[in-house]
Amino acid sequence: MRIGVLTGGGDCPGLNAVIRAVVRKGVKEYGHEFIGFRDGWRGPLEGLTMPLDIPATRGILPRGGTILGSSRTNPSKIENGLERIKENLANAGIDALIAIGGEDTLGVATKLDALGVKVIGVPKTIDNDLNNTDYTFGFDTAVNVAMEAIDRLHTTAESHHRALIVEVMGRHAGWIALHSGLAGGAACILIPEQAFSVEKVCEWVESRFKTNYSPIIVIAEGAIPQAGDMVTKDQSLDSFGHVRLSGIGEWLAQEIEARTGKEARTSVLGHIQRGGTPSAFDRVLATRFGLHAITAAHEGDWGKMVALHGTDIVRVPLISATGQLKTVDPARYKEAEIFFG
Repeated sequence: MRIGVLTGGGDCPGLNAVIRAVVRKGVKEYGHEFIGFRDGWRGPLEGLTMPLDIPATRGILPRGGTILGSSRTNPSKIENGLERIKENLANAGIDALIAIGGEDTLGVATKLDALGVKVIGVPKTIDNDLNNTDYTFGFDTAVNVAMEAIDRLHTTAESHHRALIVEVMGRHAGWIALHSGLAGGAACILIPEQAFSVEKVCEWVESRFKTNYSPIIVIAEGAIPQAGDMVTKDQSLDSFGHVRLSGIGEWLAQEIEARTGKEARTSVLGHIQRGGTPSAFDRVLATRFGLHAITAAHEGDWGKMVALHGTDIVRVPLISATGQLKTVDPARYKEAEIFFG
């Protein structure tokens, strides 16, 4: 078979490990040929390709980002976009497509599957919010980056006797905030799934100061105060209809200063969380996903996504991954609350 591979959406540690595993096993064990599509869905839309063979994938395991490039191009918002992709794949002699991405990328893959395109999905997102898989690669790396930042900020907070707010990624799901906050010993963790009380946050801040410790507050970018609205950078939307989030951490710092009289500062980690070399866990998970994805393609098990269930890699319907987001269970959040304040 001649198989296309693409990476879509935000870059993520571990993408190159998936590409490497798909190509290595696909060529050595099955004898398939691979074509890399550049810059996400722009590739098959505009015919942007690059050679993808074993020499092209050597040495990329520890590299962050993606050698194929990425974009947030949404073919569903382009006139006849999905049909053009199907036609372009046929004209290029592509028998099947392996799409590596998150909710938006796999959502497009699901629509192509419905049009008869032979597709296999691989789940990628640092937010860990794709359904029907225990973890997505990239998440562990992002959590470790955030945890290290929290560890470093503790000493600054203690030296200056101030509250520090750490704003991490998480539009609708607070997995990064929850895990990094627990690992970093945060005074409280604020996530999109639970609207927070500013008054309660201020109580926790003052409680921590009374014990001669300075509080670290970890807040997801999509967290919302009670009776409030999501804080956005502006009202512009990307091609998948997402607003640009930014500012909830700074807003909270101003509220804490006004209500408690304590100095508060904000650190927004932003894209630092998704850049750089993947952790060992993400390298192994991404590699296993790649190995199982190419096997699914070789066996013709189309319309599936590889997923982690426990320690096993399984195949699940593509639609099951994107039909709804995997958000933080209230019971998981309650576990962390004992450490607040």
